Amino acid sequence: MSNDESSLKWYEGITKYQWLVLLIASLGWVFDVFEGQIFVASMRDAMPALLGLESDNDLVTSWNNIAFGFFLLGGAVGGVFFGVLSDRIGRSKTMIYTILFYSLFTCLSAFAQAPWQMVLLRFLVAMGVGGEWAVASAMVAEVMPTRSRPVMSSIFHASSVFGTLLAAATIAMLIGNPALNLQLAEAGWEGWRIGFAIGVLPALLTIWIRWKLREPESWQRAKERAATDANQATGRLLDLFSKDNLRATVVGVSLATIGLVTFWGIHIYGKNALLRRAQQDVIQEANLTPPDDDASQQAKEDYNKKKQEILKQNKPRIKRAEMLSMTLNTIGGGLGLVLFGWISTKLGRRGAFVLYQVVAFGMVLLMFLYLIPQNTSPTLLAITLPVFGFFTLGMHAGYAVYFPELYPTRMRGTGAGFCFNMGRLGTAAAFLIFGLAIKLEPESQALLLSPLYLVGAVVVLFGRETRGEELPE
Repeated sequence: MSNDESSLKWYEGITKYQWLVLLIASLGWVFDVFEGQIFVASMRDAMPALLGLESDNDLVTSWNNIAFGFFLLGGAVGGVFFGVLSDRIGRSKTMIYTILFYSLFTCLSAFAQAPWQMVLLRFLVAMGVGGEWAVASAMVAEVMPTRSRPVMSSIFHASSVFGTLLAAATIAMLIGNPALNLQLAEAGWEGWRIGFAIGVLPALLTIWIRWKLREPESWQRAKERAATDANQATGRLLDLFSKDNLRATVVGVSLATIGLVTFWGIHIYGKNALLRRAQQDVIQEANLTPPDDDASQQAKEDYNKKKQEILKQNKPRIKRAEMLSMTLNTIGGGLGLVLFGWISTKLGRRGAFVLYQVVAFGMVLLMFLYLIPQNTSPTLLAITLPVFGFFTLGMHAGYAVYFPELYPTRMRGTGAGFCFNMGRLGTAAAFLIFGLAIKLEPESQALLLSPLYLVGAVVVLFGRETRGEELPE
């Protein structure tokens, strides 16, 4: 980096085309996350409707866990496949394929008639979701100057919060609005199906990509080298385990696995804090007292029936509380994502990971050992949720910053996609274990998984520090 270059701020000297790449990559990631989160936001309505059961039925929970597991598995398959493809045929072409993949299959989810159909479609949606991140993160890294790369990559990954907020707002409007909900029901529509149908709109983004984006110069040079030297072949999966790349791959996969397991096993339950409080409030307001342990089976069944009636009557209120909780959690997480690049410039990539993961561990203890069990006020929960989200989600921007820096251009998409999406396999395994074998309340599950944050803080110390370095060719 020249002295003139190093004296510039991260946003100075950025060309219109570089801003355009960031915008298009971020929009792809926004819709990518929307397609994933639309199920999270509507799963208490979609799966019960497909099964004809109440939302808290154990069979509904099991099918939702299976759907999550297949979504994570699909992300792993798609992330690796499309990451390899992007190294072989180019970033912009592959980005088009991934966006078309997740858009069309999300739209088809609106027509699911059985749980197994929803599960299969979640797998196919996830293939595009996992692939888009791998391609876009590599492209953003390759077109940005070294001084700007960590902040730009963080902004790219942080755009995910708009996808989550868009999903929350869509479902809150379609399901949480009593008047609209009634109108849709009278017209024979279910709100959650409309939410999935909207998922086809990102396909329009591919027209813009085809028109505006060109392949990064570093990728073009990599293809030229590959044409004359077989050892420089692009997108070769086995090269991730060569002597030069094995440490990066092990550290990357470990970090992503820890981050994704804790996201789905801990962070995601943060959005349920105000939901649970709202459920408790409406039951208390109805003066419904749970039966004693030695009560008759009939008394217990009557209680559960009355409880379900109360929850159903207050469904819009409870849905609004869930979406508010999800929104606060996501806003804090978004700030954590955006600031990761700046923090990693100050502390180094490894230092930033350590900071986020150690503080996240403390926030989990505060949330799940004290605030939620003690039925703390909704106001205090609302204040804590953004801080909780900042540290439990913010570290994920590090994957977009760090993983592309670990690999040469000829395998950057392959490496970044493999590391990030192989983490989904560990998460899928965790879902199967907790969903089918170990039955724990969310608070207990979160506390059981929380030491993983400390493991991650140690693992990253074995990785290479890349702060201030040019991307390897």
